[in-house]
Amino acid sequence: MDPSVSIGPAHWAYLAGVLVIILTMAFRANVVVPSILATVVVAFAWSGSFITGIGSIFSASMVAAKELFNIFLIIALMTALLNALKDLGSDIRMVKPFRAVMKNGHVAYFILALVTYLISLFFWPTPAVPLVAAVLLPAAIAAGLPPIAGAMAIAIAGQGMALSSDYVIGVAPGISAKAAGGISAVAVGDKALLLSWVVGMIALFLSYFKVRKLIVPSDNALLERWELNPAGIDAQIEGAGPFDKAEIAKGTAHEGDLGTNSELEAELRKTQPLASASKLFAVLTPLAFLLVILVMVAPKFTAAVPELKGGDAAMLIGGVAALLMIWATTAAQGFRKMLDGAADHITDGFVFAFKAMGSVLPIAGFFFIGSGETAGAILGMAPGTPAPSLLFELVQAGQHLIPDSQLLVSFGVLIMGMITGIDGSGFSGLPLTGTIAGALGPASGMDVSALAALGQMGAVWTGGGTLIAWSSLIAVAGFARVNVLELARALLIPVVLGLIAAVFTAVALWGA
Repeated sequence: MDPSVSIGPAHWAYLAGVLVIILTMAFRANVVVPSILATVVVAFAWSGSFITGIGSIFSASMVAAKELFNIFLIIALMTALLNALKDLGSDIRMVKPFRAVMKNGHVAYFILALVTYLISLFFWPTPAVPLVAAVLLPAAIAAGLPPIAGAMAIAIAGQGMALSSDYVIGVAPGISAKAAGGISAVAVGDKALLLSWVVGMIALFLSYFKVRKLIVPSDNALLERWELNPAGIDAQIEGAGPFDKAEIAKGTAHEGDLGTNSELEAELRKTQPLASASKLFAVLTPLAFLLVILVMVAPKFTAAVPELKGGDAAMLIGGVAALLMIWATTAAQGFRKMLDGAADHITDGFVFAFKAMGSVLPIAGFFFIGSGETAGAILGMAPGTPAPSLLFELVQAGQHLIPDSQLLVSFGVLIMGMITGIDGSGFSGLPLTGTIAGALGPASGMDVSALAALGQMGAVWTGGGTLIAWSSLIAVAGFARVNVLELARALLIPVVLGLIAAVFTAVALWGA
């Protein structure tokens, strides 16, 4: 241990809190209460004041909310937009054209993956899964694709590729970057996007070669047989993990089964008086966000376009979503009713955001108390007073124990992320993986944003809904009417091999 670094009771309390949280996650239990109690113990150990310790319960979550509120806001606005599009039937129209190109099961597999990925990038997999399952999955099954193969394609592309990078909405990179010590969320997002492609392409193609022999010629009888299978989402949702995202996904589904073309047309006829507006927003919405993405990536190729810094990208996405939502609500309800309708959509968006992410605040609050940038506000220290940096000081004191290998450190952060994902939530472990990446990056010579992205890969691919049966994989299995344990087993080897490849990619590209 480095004698130049003074390690006190607060450091040991913080380390013990981290270990307790990791152990709690490993046992599939919710870590909100352990995070709160650990925050109290650390604050008391540092200050020696019971008042400061108890007050840290509030101040830690308050600081976390202040740091992460932009994430809640953008989730709320994107959800509000999706709800407005559902009123018009535009969400169905956006994916309906892909049914026509599902000529056989082989094509259907990759169409399912592509559409799920694109929708999940903009609206997250939780609303995307019911939409794809309702509109495209029945067509894929009729084309000869086995339900298990369709479920694998949806899980890998949505819960895996799209959610692990979260490139457009930016929730995951934002949490990882903030926990790593305020590094650029854009840098984390860029690296996470590339790594998500590495994992996803390997997992997709390995899964395809695994199931290709099960693909049969197209036949409508396949769809009829599948629809008679009772193992839907209601049968699988009981016994889900502590982060029951399957219930949230179930709430975003369309009423009824949209398996056949006639049923799909019946759903669209409900919005027939608004057909022109429905078609307009089915085209306008993806075009608008495509333009946003071009603005985001253009500075990487030309100096003529200014680079979006800090939260500029999130502000642009949120602003576009809000304007489209207001316009779509006006088209659906008229100007007079729009004033109330748009407000209701935003309220529903915030409800969804806090259901999905609210538990992250006390967890992030604990890890923020270990960072010198945020600890002062949590501990009630006067502005300008040097705040403790507990985790970094622990790492500095034990630096001689850190392996002198970027590959081992990278695997360690990935495995830590996978452990945090065992509880069934891909995002609850991001404050931990980000904090550890920020501490180990300088010590190992590895790019901090790359380590944060690797931790993000491990946490989200595991708990986001590909490897853990009690995560939102339940929703995918339920809508596809397959056994969730069988689906998790089928995904295990392809996804793990993809994650291993991501580690070697990160070290090769961003190692010192």
